Amino acid sequence: MAPRKAKRRAAEGSSNVFSMFDQTQIQEFKEAFTVIDQNRDGIIDKDDLRETFAAMGRLNVKNEELDAMIKEASGPINFTVFLTMFGEKLKGADPEDVIMGAFKVLDPDGKGSIKKTFLEELLTTQCDRFTPEEIRNMWAAFPPDVAGNVDYKNICYIITHGEDKEGE
Repeated sequence: MAPRKAKRRAAEGSSNVFSMFDQTQIQEFKEAFTVIDQNRDGIIDKDDLRETFAAMGRLNVKNEELDAMIKEASGPINFTVFLTMFGEKLKGADPEDVIMGAFKVLDPDGKGSIKKTFLEELLTTQCDRFTPEEIRNMWAAFPPDVAGNVDYKNICYIITHGEDKEGE
């Protein structure tokens, strides 16, 4: 096992970005990278992004928006850079207890759930307001129960740990 680790470290260079994720996550990022790298040259460029957006139905993406995405990287976006970019984005995410604390403020009785209508009103009227599409996506990902309650403990867990793979 030691030689394999040494070989992997040599392939990665001095970067420890691969240690930030488990093997399943790295494979998922690799699959996403492959989907975005439309011309399969190992580098994500502006044309790859434009084609990916087109494949998702968004045809009129502005050059400025694509340029801004490309400029987020320090150079050409190969898989290691792609993974590093996600690692940096995720590193800035709040810890689970901080997110949980924010939800608990909205749940003074400590039930572990919040009414869908209340949460939707907050998300569409306060601070960085959710769009109708973002609300639809949220309810698709975190459907409320039959009584209209949203399990915020589950939301916190998924935000900080990713989807639960046990159910698959």
